[in-house]
Amino acid sequence: MVKLDSHGEALMAQFRELRPTLDQLAKEAFEQLSNALQEQGVYVTAMEHRVKTEKSLAGKLELKGAKYKSIDDITDLVGLRIITFYTDEVDKVAAIAKHIFDIDWEESVDKRKHQLTSFGYNSLHYICRLKTGGPRFELQMRTALQHVWSTIEHDIGYKSEVKIPPEYRRQFSRLAGMLELIDDEFSRLRMVLTEYHRQVYSLVKDGKLDDVPLAPDTFRSFLELEPFARLNRRIAVVNQAEIYPVSMMPFLPVLESFGLETLGDVQRFLDDNAEDAIQLALSQLAVTDLDILASSAALQYLCLVYVLKNDGGHRGLKAVYDIINGVGDANSMLADMMLEQAKTLPFMQRKEAE
Repeated sequence: MVKLDSHGEALMAQFRELRPTLDQLAKEAFEQLSNALQEQGVYVTAMEHRVKTEKSLAGKLELKGAKYKSIDDITDLVGLRIITFYTDEVDKVAAIAKHIFDIDWEESVDKRKHQLTSFGYNSLHYICRLKTGGPRFELQMRTALQHVWSTIEHDIGYKSEVKIPPEYRRQFSRLAGMLELIDDEFSRLRMVLTEYHRQVYSLVKDGKLDDVPLAPDTFRSFLELEPFARLNRRIAVVNQAEIYPVSMMPFLPVLESFGLETLGDVQRFLDDNAEDAIQLALSQLAVTDLDILASSAALQYLCLVYVLKNDGGHRGLKAVYDIINGVGDANSMLADMMLEQAKTLPFMQRKEAE
């Protein structure tokens, strides 16, 4: 049980009196930082805030209560912790914190800049105050790996009073170095991939489609150019239908199953089959009163035409329907109906004549 001297008891009494103010401070500081991060589009994996418990404060005062003249000298009565995925995001959070809070730079410390003899992972610690004044509070910013390492250190008692044998200290040092390297490499890899995505988007925008491999991200960039919009409008004219947007990403596996490898292949696939896709669409839509058309209609007809022109038959048509609709018995009936409707179309008759 913790026993405090008279000075420690006086500080504890001050804490109890200040507690309502600290509760409000924790809530307000958390909300201000959370809103600022959201406005700046900075995603963090976790945000925590707390007011120090009496038990925790008593332990602190028992060990070093004499160094504090008043309760205001204790800077971590309120604590916020921000956990990010990447090291560069810690700096982004810090930049935002500097903008919305007053920072006590003499008390703040960047514990990431540890010496080689240090063990474990540390955080960037700011001692802050709201712009409107009030008690100071502590803001800890660290990556997920730093947080995990800190938790492990605490769990296995590495920083306890028990002296750790040299061989175990060396093992801790090696593991800490490995985690630091992993943390840095994840951030570096993200920057490399971000630059790659930027280059890919530039190639797509400039029409250099043969240089861009077909993949989820690149196909998504290609779709931003609305390559199937003109064909959709030509199909919609049949019934003066309204086009409503849907995702075309489910068609990516279909295109890959056709052996298309680049966005240039997709563009040629569109160019080579557009007129035949219109024929197929007309054969279906002209006898209906459908007045709403999904934006994926053009791509769907293109895929069906490609199968028909390349002797995919019933199996190939059903495979397309299975991918875009989900596997089901109804897809077999759709494939049969499509074969029946398409057999009189000019592109099918040309294929038979060949």
